[in-house]
Amino acid sequence: MNSPADKVTIEKKRCKGCELCVIFCPRKRISMSAGLNAYGVRYAVFTDETGEAACNSCGFCYLVCPEVAIEIRK
Repeated sequence: MNSPADKVTIEKKRCKGCELCVIFCPRKRISMSAGLNAYGVRYAVFTDETGEAACNSCGFCYLVCPEVAIEIRK
């Protein structure tokens, strides 16, 4: 199990906009961006400034991301 002190990073350049992280985030801290990435799709971002801070690093987003666009670091 990850600890709340772990750092969750979303790599916008890898995201292909499947929205699985948005669907599976139990705290609803991830949404899709207003802008587009290099693939021409809206990419995953934290909902607001508090989104990243309110993340408990549960790892669901990391596990469901087929593009490995989300990383959890100690």
